[in-house]
Amino acid sequence: MRLVTWNVNSLKARWPRVPELLDAHAPDVVCLQETKLAADAFPHAALAELGYVAVESSQGRWNGVALLVREGLTVADVSDELPGNPVPEEARWIEATVEGVRVASVYVPNGREVASEWYPRKLDFLAAMRDRLAPVVAAGPTVVAGDFNVAPEDQDVWDLAAFPEGATHVTGPERAAVAALVDLGMVDAQRAVQPQGEAFTWWDYRGGAFHRGHGLRIDLALVAGLGVTAVTVDRDARRNNAAGDKPSDHAPVVVDLSR
Repeated sequence: MRLVTWNVNSLKARWPRVPELLDAHAPDVVCLQETKLAADAFPHAALAELGYVAVESSQGRWNGVALLVREGLTVADVSDELPGNPVPEEARWIEATVEGVRVASVYVPNGREVASEWYPRKLDFLAAMRDRLAPVVAAGPTVVAGDFNVAPEDQDVWDLAAFPEGATHVTGPERAAVAALVDLGMVDAQRAVQPQGEAFTWWDYRGGAFHRGHGLRIDLALVAGLGVTAVTVDRDARRNNAAGDKPSDHAPVVVDLSR
């Protein structure tokens, strides 16, 4: 199975790049985040023309997650419920069984600042993920992929000094919450094939961050019950393309899995 996770930062704005992605990587499953579309605006018909069936949880101009599944693969037991979710009104979770693998696309809350009301909600959301995934992982092959808004290790940050006290994404509790997911019996796919080294997936639009290498690795794929054979961060998708379509601030992560 080939899986791609990608925070598109508006599916409407990024639509010209979607066929490029599907053509370049021929994924079986795509986990999307920040689709930022109402349900009645989701491009099901256009995706069907590209050979993909979509299941989605949509909210409108904010958030939104989806799974795109290659036509012909079985999709069952779709759910956007995450018990214990502290922000159930926000579309941040979608899961389904694809060819016997339970796959979830997730968009973890940003957390904003440690002193804000949003930071504990972020930790509560990650705890809800742990509680939901515990029985799922125990039951069989599982993948949860998406924008975790956490850089799990120091090597996943271009410069820790750029994150002053009170900044999120790099705090001990956030990292411990991701580690708790791994402790369920999951592996961080990127680090399974590349234990050390830069593998950034997000760069700010401002200040030439991409070209200066000022990035974070916050788009993760956690895997249980499957082998990880390759992981690639598609940096080309983060660049301007020939048509001049603006990229997302996140790069797609391509994960090859074996039974």
